Amino acid sequence: MSRIYNFSAGPAALPLEVLETIRSDIPDWNGTGMSVMEVSHRGKDFVQLAERSEANLRSLLSIPENYSVLWIQGGATLQMAMAPLNLTTEDDAADYVITGSWGKKAAGEAAKFCHANVIADAADRNFTYIPDESTWQRSEAAAYLHITSNETIAGVEFHSLPESQAPIVADMSSTILSRPIDVADYGVIYAGAQKNIGPAGITLVIVRNDLLEKARAPLPHLMTWKAYADSDSMTNTPPTFAWYVADLVFQHLLDLGGLDEMARVNERKAGKLYAAIDASDFYSNPVALNCRSWMNVPFILADAGLDGRFLEQSAAAGLANLKGHRSVGGMRASIYNAVPEAAVDALIEFMTEFERTNG
Repeated sequence: MSRIYNFSAGPAALPLEVLETIRSDIPDWNGTGMSVMEVSHRGKDFVQLAERSEANLRSLLSIPENYSVLWIQGGATLQMAMAPLNLTTEDDAADYVITGSWGKKAAGEAAKFCHANVIADAADRNFTYIPDESTWQRSEAAAYLHITSNETIAGVEFHSLPESQAPIVADMSSTILSRPIDVADYGVIYAGAQKNIGPAGITLVIVRNDLLEKARAPLPHLMTWKAYADSDSMTNTPPTFAWYVADLVFQHLLDLGGLDEMARVNERKAGKLYAAIDASDFYSNPVALNCRSWMNVPFILADAGLDGRFLEQSAAAGLANLKGHRSVGGMRASIYNAVPEAAVDALIEFMTEFERTNG
């Protein structure tokens, strides 16, 4: 069976080169005579992998020395709870900007543990824009400001950081590693792996070291970031296979030229697709121009009655997982790092032909 082009929002496409390495490694990883799923996470070989993966990630993102790199289970959803538990008391306020479903979920989790102050909410326009900062109703002394850097469902993305006296906590699950960022601008970055890092099952957390001391007490050991920082993320058995794949992805990105090169490719891919949508009366994208996502491109057909035919024919053409989220409808093309530019070209070609025959 030949490979298809996978536009899934997550779990998402992995680089073919990485998949081929995994296939080769499975029976005998690193000369151990075992797969990476069978070796001890405390053994020399895996410890070397863990150290290499952190060094490569630090190189890719230029992570300052005063930040810790943590690997945690539970996905970004668990971090929505760990953030307030590690940064606030019950009496503290934390500010939340809601630009989509995931930001709304994060604020809901925080409200269980502190005063979650929703300072801006784009629900009034169906999550198609980012409210202007001048309208934000900030707390006087917020413990942190939480943003969702990119909303996978609505396709809304922050292309610049808001001003903030409080540390910025960012869910970067669907935009991490797609371009360079200045980690020092953030207090905490967290990201589920299943977009641009690797398979589901592991979560990256990058936290400024002074914030590791703010966790409320008592907390279960595994709910504190400090537990992971103190144990090199091995306070219990980590998801070793997912960590191994992340290590391969980091090396792959370095081989391609790093995040400057990824930014050039990703901006070009997104630009092509938005240009094709905007040039047509048959397709449309509802998101404000200044916050369109590079990673998740939703689009709507002028005649929703054609949605089923579009999905059926696109799948037959080898273009998979284009159905929009159930809360939005329409279509969505997730074009993460591992989705090649040729996939975007093939999608545009299909869309043009579909419009010709159905418009």
